[in-house]
Amino acid sequence: MFGRNAKSEIDSLIGISARIEGDLVFTGGLRIDGEVHGNVVAADGNDSVLIVSEHARIEGEVRCANLVVNGYIAGMVYSSELLELQPKGRIHGDVHYRLLEMHGGALVTGKLTHQPDVAVSAPEPVFHLGVAAEGASA
Repeated sequence: MFGRNAKSEIDSLIGISARIEGDLVFTGGLRIDGEVHGNVVAADGNDSVLIVSEHARIEGEVRCANLVVNGYIAGMVYSSELLELQPKGRIHGDVHYRLLEMHGGALVTGKLTHQPDVAVSAPEPVFHLGVAAEGASA
């Protein structure tokens, strides 16, 4: 489902009857089936996985590496690796992503912005042409 290079373990679950008021910071994998009224942010780098189920509702900013959305998000979304929008997924806000997989039926009301790989590039080599001094024999 959200494989490729994503971590597939879910460490935490917010159940369908749960409602959280305030910001939520997580590490590893998190599945949300309930409601969160606040920002949802992954504390770790590229290993984070957030699954927003079809019953889930988030009102706030979302920041993580790998994100699977089949529910509703109202707010800015930042996915530094893979963003998968499943058929019932709805995002109302601007979306920043590196890789995007969008299924038929998914909806984004906002601006989609691709964030390219931030690869550390080697400095360009500098070439100096050797010029013989005037009058010097070759």
